[in-house]
Amino acid sequence: MTAERVCGVAELEQDMPIRVEPSGVPITVIKDSEGVIHAIGDTCTHGDISLAEGFVEGDTVECWAHGSAFSLLTGKPQNLPAYEPVPVYVVEIDGDDVLIDPTVTKEV
Repeated sequence: MTAERVCGVAELEQDMPIRVEPSGVPITVIKDSEGVIHAIGDTCTHGDISLAEGFVEGDTVECWAHGSAFSLLTGKPQNLPAYEPVPVYVVEIDGDDVLIDPTVTKEV
């Protein structure tokens, strides 16, 4: 599979997650305070909650339902109740396009 356009860089607001679904795979995309764009699995591993509805702080996104924060760099939960990581995807930027291949995850 090849990377798909999921949004434009200009569409992303700092620390405001969005949900995208390349090839039907739910992914949360976040532009952090340094302008780096991250892509992680959208579903909290503690419950069936979209992380795109969560709160971004530094390099984490917090699930609004139970408070587990996930690292944008590794996908690992930083606190309970979640204990399983979410996948972290490779992000490519081509001009203003944000591209993600939902079959390629980062080795963390």
